[in-house]
Amino acid sequence: MGSREIKSPESLQETPATSSSHQRKKLSVYFIESDNRRMALGRGYTGGTTPVNVHGKPIADLSKTGGWIAALFIFGNEMAERMAYFGLSVNMVTFMFYVMHKSFADSSNAVNNFLGISQASSVLGGFLADAYLGRYWTIAIFTTIYLAGLTGITLCATMKVFMPSQDNCDRISQLLGSCEPAKSWQMLYLYTVLYITGFGAAGIRPCVSSFGADQFDERSKDYKTHLDRFFNFFYLSVTVGAIVAFTLVVYIQMEHGWGSAFGALAIAMGISNMLFFIGTPLYRHRLPGGSPLTRVAQVIIAAFRKRHAAFSSSELIGLYEVPGKHSAIKGSGKIAHTDDFRCLDKAALELKEDVINPSPWKLCTVTQVEEVKTLVRLVPIPACTIMLNVILTEFLTLSVQQAYTMNTHMGKLKLPVTCMPVFPGLSIFLILSLYYSTFVPLCRRITGHPRGASQLQRVGIGLAVSILSVIWAGIFERYRRNYAISHGYEFSFLTAMPDLSAYWLLIQYCLIGIAEVFCIVGLLEFLYEEAPDAMKSIGSAYAALAGGLGCFAASILNSIIKSVTGNPKKGQPNWLAQNINTGRFDYLYWLLAVLSVINFCAFLYSAYRYKYRSEQKHGNDYEVMENKLYDSPI
Repeated sequence: MGSREIKSPESLQETPATSSSHQRKKLSVYFIESDNRRMALGRGYTGGTTPVNVHGKPIADLSKTGGWIAALFIFGNEMAERMAYFGLSVNMVTFMFYVMHKSFADSSNAVNNFLGISQASSVLGGFLADAYLGRYWTIAIFTTIYLAGLTGITLCATMKVFMPSQDNCDRISQLLGSCEPAKSWQMLYLYTVLYITGFGAAGIRPCVSSFGADQFDERSKDYKTHLDRFFNFFYLSVTVGAIVAFTLVVYIQMEHGWGSAFGALAIAMGISNMLFFIGTPLYRHRLPGGSPLTRVAQVIIAAFRKRHAAFSSSELIGLYEVPGKHSAIKGSGKIAHTDDFRCLDKAALELKEDVINPSPWKLCTVTQVEEVKTLVRLVPIPACTIMLNVILTEFLTLSVQQAYTMNTHMGKLKLPVTCMPVFPGLSIFLILSLYYSTFVPLCRRITGHPRGASQLQRVGIGLAVSILSVIWAGIFERYRRNYAISHGYEFSFLTAMPDLSAYWLLIQYCLIGIAEVFCIVGLLEFLYEEAPDAMKSIGSAYAALAGGLGCFAASILNSIIKSVTGNPKKGQPNWLAQNINTGRFDYLYWLLAVLSVINFCAFLYSAYRYKYRSEQKHGNDYEVMENKLYDSPI
């Protein structure tokens, strides 16, 4: 039974053999992983083949597990999580303003931090899933934490002890900020349960999409088609959750209060958890492959130790890899050697001294080195989507303030301001519904790509459309502000202007919805296919991390703007003043447009240089490559 990580022996009694192949065979003993693999939470051991069931035993009849039926149970969990995520992101700003008596700016920053924590912490969830727990148990544990956080928020909105007094707090008092502020311990409780909820998303966000994709047989000839459709339907479930949050949850809040609205989110999460566990017999599992961070650290340290070793050294035996078709890493096939990042190749340089004293902190396999290279190659693509997430975050919070100053009537029907973000969701729903019938055939004629556009092309389309959305937002905000000033609403920023329809905001909403479809769906599929076999969850976490960094970047950007713009001594408000009619939201949107254009240029450069894994040498050709690279006589 092998250990999780490559381990060197306590001592090596044999002397090196004279043949390089014999030396390599001896050395590989300390790197080869056993086919016996441990399931999460002490569930026992099983053979190295995948997939397996929840108990870690091989599945005798694959036709009874996996596929679209299993994926439906997983969709439900993501739908509820997204429903809670968007329900909190919109309603929490107004809850903090009207109930907890915090300013719009402080409320927006607190919600941005919640959004950031819920996404940036996904790296932790991805690490735990790939290293120790597996995706199923990671989802099961963190979704329970999520439910506990939602329950705590519901109590905060239900029990008066957790809220400041609402006496003598009318509209004028709210405008002047003279309502009784929340006590420090009340805000501490709210922030604690809010951030516990955000932390609960850490194990859901990176694992649900990967776990759903695991339900399809990669040996099937239709695997690529199934995977492409899965990620589109997966994001469709995300969109349905968002639409419910922006409509039904808002309706519940208006009719029955904050406690009922947040309680509905908790109930939905509880039901989705129950359905997720009911589907357990249908799921296909992949075994955790040991700590990926340890393997990354081993490569970096080994490469540093051999930084002075030359590729032409007389002490060099070759680049090291275990013999045979299987790699030393659980859950991963061998990865062919590539020529970039040659400094990392030194971690796989097999010197004569390594035969005498082998150690995973001095010598790594080629596959292990290529894992690290792959992770490094992937970074620029999700990094370029951070700017899109900044725009999404700003739209989600600031556009609510814009809508408060405008007429939200649709005929005789008056939509609540907090329902406005439903329109990006509706545009996403429409685009995904028409994706295969309209977009794919049209783009196939232009690009010749069998799926209409490659993954990176879709990401690029999304980023380009996001630039259009923020440009329009700047144009319209300038018009809205001038209209408010010229019609006497300059200091009435919570009074709706009856002759200016809020539905002009639909243009920027729909454009950002289209951008999100192409960019995020393409990115999720790209990361799942391109990530190393034993690091799929960490690959998916890259997308969530980009989202989290976008939220934090939005908070930092807002703080900088508030500190460097405006002049309180001269009575000149900053761009993000609480009174939106005296602030300059349009300047912020123009700044975002400039940053987005620069970011798009960086993406084009990164995408041009990126080479898909399918274009590299794999699998059966590896034996030939081994002979060329490794078999050199002493």
